[in-house]
Amino acid sequence: MRRGKLVLGRRSLVAGSAVASLAAMSPAIVWAQETPGVTETEIRIGSTTSLSGPVSALGTQARCQEAFFKRINDKGGIAGRKINYIYYDDGFSPPKTVEQVRRLIEQDKVAFLFNMLGTAPNSAVAKYINQKKVPHLFLSVNGDKWGDYKNTPWTMGFAPSARIESQIYTKYVLQQKADARFAILYQNDDLGKDYLGGVRDVLKDEFDKRATAVSYEVTDPTVDSQIINLRSTNADAVILGGTAKFVAQAIRSISDLGWKAMVFLASGATSVAGVIEPVGRERAIGVMSSAYVKDPNDPAWANDPAIADYAAFMRDYFPAGNAKDTYNSYAYMVAQVLMRVLEQCQGSFTRENIMRQATSLKNVEIPMLLPGVVVNTSPTNYHPLRQVQLMKWDGQTWSRFGKIIEGAEV
Repeated sequence: MRRGKLVLGRRSLVAGSAVASLAAMSPAIVWAQETPGVTETEIRIGSTTSLSGPVSALGTQARCQEAFFKRINDKGGIAGRKINYIYYDDGFSPPKTVEQVRRLIEQDKVAFLFNMLGTAPNSAVAKYINQKKVPHLFLSVNGDKWGDYKNTPWTMGFAPSARIESQIYTKYVLQQKADARFAILYQNDDLGKDYLGGVRDVLKDEFDKRATAVSYEVTDPTVDSQIINLRSTNADAVILGGTAKFVAQAIRSISDLGWKAMVFLASGATSVAGVIEPVGRERAIGVMSSAYVKDPNDPAWANDPAIADYAAFMRDYFPAGNAKDTYNSYAYMVAQVLMRVLEQCQGSFTRENIMRQATSLKNVEIPMLLPGVVVNTSPTNYHPLRQVQLMKWDGQTWSRFGKIIEGAEV
């Protein structure tokens, strides 16, 4: 089922002589017709997401971006063109992702793909997308491999690498307790393995002596048994490298077991609405993670113009969405970065130029990012964000502490 088609395109068939006449009158129109996904009136953007399945809570990102593009269109679009945003549900199932991406590229003929959700779904289609030379931009994943500009030059991640995030957590723990033992729950895919790899990077030869790791599958109903297994190690720190549903289950189990360890969450699983509230605000007190986006729940931003603009957008364009849900504020922020890319295209929306501009972002400041966090890309840097700040859940909000950290520098 097609979701989120904002502009209904109208195609007409013209006889060869008429096309020749039209070309003589307006070369720009012919250029637009020959550019996939671009006409004189629209630019088509495609995506896949999970509106159903085990991580359906994350599907709100696409709905939020649908609303964001509607606001852009109401203001005149981009370079005189309305954005036609087409997204499909893949249920977090890679075979379904393959089917839907082929549909987007071969039938809908989108100009590029944006913010597609999930490590396994994106992994299933990255080779095909790169063979087709379609920009595959700002994936909603944080695996380290999405910065591999040599092997997948048309694919770019966005969020800070999960591996770097895990390195930061590990180094912080060792600063607090030099002989700390670690327990790692990780999703059995590239995302989860990055969290495992980050701990191994820091502990090196001592990993096997000081860390215990247990995996889970996205098809597992719960991770309760895995947490019970890890609890038996009496580890000082727990790193939860997974998605929202399973991170929430893990926090609840840790609380129920009375396990007083330092607990670190994947930054993509810190939503108050999607993770903390299902667990219970009190149960989650003390868990830590990292941030790079302003949190609409944080009182520190109560009078911040960027948060005020976001709140007005949610009220006017996405009233069905939860403005306090950080999945929505993230989606809003990354859509702002995409608009910077499209503005830099200066009306030339060939796939080659879109990719050229996506790899030419220099110290871009986006109001929704934390102060000091900037977007940088280059033809050899496909990690747009490399900076984070640690934060801790205090029962009411995420409280940031310490300085902005770049890479694994703690």
